[in-house]
Amino acid sequence: MLPTTTTLGAFKGTIQPFVAASAAEKRTPIVVNSPRYFVTCAVGGALACGLTHYAMTPVDMVKCRMQVNKNLYSGVFDGFKKVASAAGARGLYLGGMPTLIGYSLQGMGKYGFYEYFKYKYTGIAGEETAAKYKTMLYLSASASAEVIADVLLCPMEALKVKTQTSATPFSNGFLDGIRKVSAAEGINGFYKGLTPLWLRQIPYTMVKFASFEKTVEAIYKHVLSKPKDQYSPGQQLGVTFAAGYFAGIFCAVVSHPADTLVSKLNNVAKAEGESTGTLAVRILKDLGFTGVWAGLTPRIFMIGTLTALQWFIYDSFKVQTGLPTTGGAAAPKKE
Repeated sequence: MLPTTTTLGAFKGTIQPFVAASAAEKRTPIVVNSPRYFVTCAVGGALACGLTHYAMTPVDMVKCRMQVNKNLYSGVFDGFKKVASAAGARGLYLGGMPTLIGYSLQGMGKYGFYEYFKYKYTGIAGEETAAKYKTMLYLSASASAEVIADVLLCPMEALKVKTQTSATPFSNGFLDGIRKVSAAEGINGFYKGLTPLWLRQIPYTMVKFASFEKTVEAIYKHVLSKPKDQYSPGQQLGVTFAAGYFAGIFCAVVSHPADTLVSKLNNVAKAEGESTGTLAVRILKDLGFTGVWAGLTPRIFMIGTLTALQWFIYDSFKVQTGLPTTGGAAAPKKE
């Protein structure tokens, strides 16, 4: 659904306190790895993930429908054409509200807890060991953060997929959709896809954060001629975007089979007495090897663009609050 003036106003009102607080506190620098730092990263993550996923709703919807029925559209643009012809421009944003809410919550957990776990695990391992095994630090911190982030995302992901992939209109709106899922399946209707979501998102996020951090390091070390702190914030954000797109391509490939399973799980009804695990096995058998890779091309485009934009928005927000961009140099210690 397209955002209404009321919706955008409400969203603006939600982030206004954070923006105002940021401006008011600019005189007091944010100390890296302080509570205020983690909150700032969480807000930046919410903006980065919520806005980008909402913007990509048309691509996501076509991708989900192709995963559920691989013969529905011949490609992404064919999907756009058919959806727009049947339902107009508003049809391309079907499921937009749960997307905006769900991925804002996920981004808050993903980025905020990633920074927190990096700090905590460095303290546990010791700075020398953490520096020696930086990749393991990135992987473990991002995996831990995503476990929490997906619990926040799962209810809205379930509603989004049901809304986008139902053969007939699933509901009359966001709140009606919540009521229908709750009435039909209770809390399980919102969380039956949690395990597949973990299987999709945890590897995805591990690749996203570790490959991004390593790519940023490699660009400053092997491509550019000067240390990171000798480049302007704008130039550093250019590195952020490039590294983000590179990371996104790997993310899409690694997580796609589980993404297909999540789409199907939230679209296929359980048989009487059938567990979620049994349903998942049945779906995978029906899909076969080629079926789990349906919709990969639009997802590579979607995830590559999303990941690059998310890192760009996230680091831009950090720069605006007086913080350094992510990666490429050792973070200052907490005072």
